[in-house]
Amino acid sequence: MRANRVRDNWAAGKAVINSWCGIPSSFSAEVMASMGWDSLVIDMQHGMIDYQMMVTMLQGISTTDVTPMVRVPWNDPAYIQKALDAGAYGIVCPMINNRAEAEKFVGSMRYAPLGYRSSGPIRAALYGGPDYHAKANEVVVAFGMIETQEALDNLDAILSTSGLDAIYIGPSDLSISLGYAPGGDKPDEWMMAALKKVLDGCKRHKVQPGIHCGAPAYAKKMIEMGFTFVTVGGDNRFMTMGGQAAVAEMRDAPRPGGGSTPY
Repeated sequence: MRANRVRDNWAAGKAVINSWCGIPSSFSAEVMASMGWDSLVIDMQHGMIDYQMMVTMLQGISTTDVTPMVRVPWNDPAYIQKALDAGAYGIVCPMINNRAEAEKFVGSMRYAPLGYRSSGPIRAALYGGPDYHAKANEVVVAFGMIETQEALDNLDAILSTSGLDAIYIGPSDLSISLGYAPGGDKPDEWMMAALKKVLDGCKRHKVQPGIHCGAPAYAKKMIEMGFTFVTVGGDNRFMTMGGQAAVAEMRDAPRPGGGSTPY
């Protein structure tokens, strides 16, 4: 089966440098994949992407050796299994708040006897190889999103769920849940305390910690803290920031800030 660069990086003790695809375009995904990321996540939750477009974006990414992953809209086995069957090598699942939700998510990722994923890897076997069914359980990666106070309260129960490979912090929703304004890349003490709590839990349970970042400087700081999977911006963010900077330069205006959204 085709290797998963996310798992390869972790096995080598290296952090994964990921980015985000929210623009519904196979060519945009192909361009992003040509930039040298370790992996890319196609965002079906907050991106403008439906199932058929996701498939074409996976095909665009497949022109490179970048590992393709998908953030599904919700913790629904139908979304998760169709994305896996289309060739996603990892799933990022929103709003995992307790052990039951973590078990539901992980179960939908794995073939029996480890889970209840239905067998039908129609494109996944083309992308992954003829031994896909035999090896998929140990190759695809399950990321459960930690983004609420409830998830922090249930952290050990979530992280001890068998088959959960990694967590992924959604900093904007986490900020809201903790009583603050949305947004990412926050240096505040309350955010650092929450991140440290998650990192300590991941270390206890041998789960890989991931986080969504906007700027490279913040992502580097997260790696220094101990995160082993960092997202740096995304297609929409790069286009917005690049376009704004060009317009500002042409008009001799101050360059705009990055904004509060991490996408």
